[in-house]
Amino acid sequence: MAWIKEIDYDDSKGKLRKIYDRIKGPGDYIDNILKVHSLRPYSLEGHMALYKYVLHNSTNETPVHFLEALGVYVSMLNKCSYCVDHHYQGMKKLLKDDEKSEKIHSALKNDKPEMVFSSNESAVFSYAKKLTLNSATMTKNDIVKLRNAGLADGEILEINQVVSYFCYANRTVLGLGVSTDGDILGLSPNDQTDEDNWTHS
Repeated sequence: MAWIKEIDYDDSKGKLRKIYDRIKGPGDYIDNILKVHSLRPYSLEGHMALYKYVLHNSTNETPVHFLEALGVYVSMLNKCSYCVDHHYQGMKKLLKDDEKSEKIHSALKNDKPEMVFSSNESAVFSYAKKLTLNSATMTKNDIVKLRNAGLADGEILEINQVVSYFCYANRTVLGLGVSTDGDILGLSPNDQTDEDNWTHS
């Protein structure tokens, strides 16, 4: 559900149907954040490529559950409940620990990641907050802080791209009125063994 016209799976054809078949979940299900691109299939393809390769790439060195937690935090800062709900469930599925997941959610909601993450991990959340809310004030020193927290430059790039992706996804959702109505929360293209597998499960 969104504020603009969308094309459902059963009504799709051509390039859109091919992409839908590539990304669909059980029962030909398509996430609302993806369906909102249906009038411009190339936009959907671009979104999915970015999402898959930034968050679910097998060569990432940052654990996926941590990237999901980072996405939840950025989405909270942007007040995007759609992405918070989806990616909290994704993180929870990966962690397989409801109590730990709830503690992380509570800490992030209260803007206190240090309650559940180490000081080095908390430095990542500080970087994410500044990049999300005050991007024009970023300096080289923000990168130095991450290096001092033990991150290599490749890991810093991963963090930067996840924060940037979620800002993009949040603005897609908020700007087009995408809701979770009818969505299955927590599905993702999580097959890290196959970069080309965009199926949601």
